Formats: sequence, C-alpha cells, structure tokens
Amino acid sequence: MSLNFYWYPNCGTCKKAKKWLDENEVNYQEIHIVKQTPSKDELKRIVEKSGQPVKKFFNTSGKKYRELGLKDKLKEADEGQMLEWLASDGMLIKRPILEGQQEATVGFKPEVYEEKWK
Repeated sequence: MSLNFYWYPNCGTCKKAKKWLDENEVNYQEIHIVKQTPSKDELKRIVEKSGQPVKKFFNTSGKKYRELGLKDKLKEADEGQMLEWLASDGMLIKRPILEGQQEATVGFKPEVYEEKWK
C-alpha cells in the first residue's frame, strides 16, 4: 500500500515525518503541497477520511493565514468556503498530510503514525 504524503520540504515537522516514514520503511508518494496543491474535491476526500473538522487543516501559524485574517473569517464560513480557501494556496494547509486508502492524518505525532501507518 502506498500512501500520499503531502508535504512542504522546508517544513521542519514535515522533515521529521518523512524521516519517520523512511526509518519505518513505509511506502509513500511525495506530493509538494505548494506546487501540487490538492483540489477542493481532493481536500474534501482527505478531510472525510481523517474524521477531523475542516478547521483542523488550516496552518494557523502561517503568514498567509494571518494576512488573510482567516481566524475571524473561519467562524462564519461553511465547509465549502473553507475547502475553497485551502485549495487556493498550499501554504494555508497544515502539514504534513498522510493519506491512505481508508484514513488520513494531518500534522505529525510519532505515536499517531505508529498506530495508523506502521
């Protein structure tokens, strides 16, 4: 089984996740989240597999998030609007995202990877 690994190479957390995947010999396909930003439909599929709310997929510590004032806008936005924002710019998406056949995770916590991806 090959996983989709959405990442940004300059992201420290992504590097840690990639190292974990390599050390645990997990088969994955790298997808540069900025050069190949997932579409609205792809993001919807990933969010559904994760079981997390769409809000969890925003990179809240990112410059772009602050510039667009999304903290306040998210309170009023529906899921469709949130997915459109995420699909518009890969830098708005929290990373890394690891997507398998049945599930997906956002962010990197070794214990979660251990449970879901080993």
